[in-house]
Amino acid sequence: MAKSKVTPSRQQYLDIKAQYPDAIVFFRLGDFYETFDDDAETAARELDLVLTSRPQGKNQRTPMAGVPHHAAEGYIARLIAKGYKVALAEQISTETVKGLMPREVVRVFTAGTVIEPGMLEAGRNNYLTAVIRDGDQYGLAYADITTGEFATTQINGRRPLTEELARLAPAELLVADNEHTLHDQSKTVTPLPNWRFEEGNARQTLRRHFGVSTLSGFGCENKPLAVRAAGAILYYLQETQRGAIDQVQRLATYSTEGYMALDTATRHNLELTESIGGDKSGSLLGVLNKTVTPMGARLLRQRVTRPLLNLDELNQRLDQVETFGNDGLLRADIRAALKGLPDLERLANRVLSGKAIPRDLENIRLALETVPEISEKLKIDDPRSKIDAHNPIINLQSLIINLDPCPETHDLISRAIADNAPTNFNKMGVIRPGFSAELDGVMNSSAHAREWVAQLEPRERERTGIQSLKVGFNKVFGYYIEISRANSHLAPDDYIRKQTLTNAERYITPELKEYETLILNAEERILEIERRVFIEICQQVAQFTPQLLQTAVTLARLDVAATLAEVAANFDYVRPVLSDESGMMVENGRHPVVEHSLNRERFVPNHSQFDSNDRIQIITGPNMSGKSTFLRQVALITLMAQIGSFVPATKAEIGLADRIFTRIGAHDELHHGRSTFMVEMVETAEILNHATHRSLLILDEIGRGTSTYDGLSIAWAVIEFLHNHPRLKPRTLFATHYHELVGLADMLPMVTNYNVAVAEEGDDVVFLHQIVPGGADRSYGIHVAQLAGLPRDVINRANEILEELERHAPTTSVEPSRFTPSQQMALFPETSPILEELADLDVNTLTPLEAINKLYEWKRRYAGK
Repeated sequence: MAKSKVTPSRQQYLDIKAQYPDAIVFFRLGDFYETFDDDAETAARELDLVLTSRPQGKNQRTPMAGVPHHAAEGYIARLIAKGYKVALAEQISTETVKGLMPREVVRVFTAGTVIEPGMLEAGRNNYLTAVIRDGDQYGLAYADITTGEFATTQINGRRPLTEELARLAPAELLVADNEHTLHDQSKTVTPLPNWRFEEGNARQTLRRHFGVSTLSGFGCENKPLAVRAAGAILYYLQETQRGAIDQVQRLATYSTEGYMALDTATRHNLELTESIGGDKSGSLLGVLNKTVTPMGARLLRQRVTRPLLNLDELNQRLDQVETFGNDGLLRADIRAALKGLPDLERLANRVLSGKAIPRDLENIRLALETVPEISEKLKIDDPRSKIDAHNPIINLQSLIINLDPCPETHDLISRAIADNAPTNFNKMGVIRPGFSAELDGVMNSSAHAREWVAQLEPRERERTGIQSLKVGFNKVFGYYIEISRANSHLAPDDYIRKQTLTNAERYITPELKEYETLILNAEERILEIERRVFIEICQQVAQFTPQLLQTAVTLARLDVAATLAEVAANFDYVRPVLSDESGMMVENGRHPVVEHSLNRERFVPNHSQFDSNDRIQIITGPNMSGKSTFLRQVALITLMAQIGSFVPATKAEIGLADRIFTRIGAHDELHHGRSTFMVEMVETAEILNHATHRSLLILDEIGRGTSTYDGLSIAWAVIEFLHNHPRLKPRTLFATHYHELVGLADMLPMVTNYNVAVAEEGDDVVFLHQIVPGGADRSYGIHVAQLAGLPRDVINRANEILEELERHAPTTSVEPSRFTPSQQMALFPETSPILEELADLDVNTLTPLEAINKLYEWKRRYAGK
């Protein structure tokens, strides 16, 4: 559209929109943010707004939809949650330039860059992630600008990349615009120009931001892909935050090799952070998360999604939990002191980013006031006790030494910020009297005028005799004297009528107008000084951000340790004994989530054990008997131990697992053209190709997605492969309905059979939920169908068919004397006459119909022999 055909404000909007074509532009017009054109139609549809239009030049109207400026945050949050970006075009001056109000984009809101508390979940990180690929090598970086966390790594292979992305659950993923294979890894995927991932640009961006000449100090100088990913994130933050990213003060280079690998399917199957149905309370995190601070909640979530492999660090965590577990009074005191503590980590980063409001500083002060109290409770009075191994608080000393009360920051905020200060700078009273001489001078100079106005109402009531007389103020008319219409004839001669209302008249006097000018000029000056002083205070507080963040991290660790001790005490968990061995022994283990949802007495505990002679456990038993619960239970106990938590058992000795694999359940992926069975086989293949001797495998019903004999063959072959492969023999729980597989325990020395105990009394069947040695000889599927409510006629007929099939079926278990692990299962006896006829058949010329006829002929001749 030509510039001459539109109004100046319309052209201003078009110029801004051209700079942010992929964002919905919120254009400030007075007290509203307006959207136009396609943006307006989108906003009206997504936010349920009224779509109107606005004249924009001769015979032209533009679609328009707006929201009040004071409520914009809520509307922006809704758009962000739906995957949109929002560019905020703000009025940057109170004076027009050539008749046009200056406007520019001051902020771009995206899913990975929001910092507003109302748009964030307090208990989880909000990660912006970037990935760049070079062949089968990947660079990955992530940042949470609300906490200042910024890290990068290089990853070899697509699978570990997807595992790490599953852990991070990024709010937004940045990729190169020619990368199309990662769009399923995040709800919001943002393509960037390829040159933004170019190594030279990335290095320059990082060096300039951190003020360094080399990236060696960050550990990524010789990791080009890690550098490229980190540089792309920093560029994106600079663009969307308009350079206000001072909170990004450090970059960590890490390796995924120090943590247990968990793929997306395993995280989903084990219900780590939410149940399969999407319920957060029905997850492992839902059971463990009794934290009392936002920092602690985020840290616990990080630990649950990132189990450790470092034995020393895990034992240090367990020592801390045990300390709080052994001292209930200390635990209660610390949790009481931490409860309701403001989010010091995010508050400190809001100060660094220049987005802090007065209440943020007030909350920082409140958080710091708690630190000396906590330190005192954890203090060891006698320095000599530091070498006393019997003093349990020794285990917390590594935390306590980092608990800095930041007295300079606390003192500054206490002196500078008034109690219950306004939330913004539209009202006076942010800065405490006595802190700024300049501010106090202006306040004092206007004090007489304020006092005069404060006394005006009683004085005028006495002078006029009008007891209903009121003195008021509004932004349009300023100060006024209001008299009811019935008393207006009593108004003195010096009253000047200002406004007529339905039932009243409003007046001013020359003297009131004079004092009003003094007050309003002073107020404007006071607000300007308070804004300036507040910014200076924030700059001083920002200098202590490293200490504030260290204290926040320490408080989070204390919260998590005390929380895990509280959970252990409430639910009767025990400390696991960890080792680098590959075995496991758990006595009376329990599923933490299922137990939590049931009455404790109703849950049936089970033992589980792996050693060098017992590596693969085949578990048979009916549906609904507790097999899947037991499988998940073993995996969750292992995972809990490796986050540094006590576990639901009476005793536990656990060798660290490098990864947990689960193959549980199945679903079609029709959008990828993959059936249920194909999904099952792909997941099984990934497990067999990536498992190690130290892995824990949870395999449930391998092969059930195809025909019985195909499925049995695949399940059999999988067990043999796991048992015989030189790098494998992992701890494996293999639940199956193929009773034929129980015979493998006689053929493979490290395979053991277990089943779920069942009690039968006549036609009644009771599932005992107890895992016992030996294989099951029945599936009890018809009984389960009966419990599910199938009609009685169907149940009766199913029993008849089952009896008939069992009468003619072969033995339910493998004949171990007939086969060895390397042999193929025989279809016919070695002396069968059918073999001779088969040898004489020309299968190349045999038609399908002839083959079927031949089978019928053999059936007639040899059936029953």
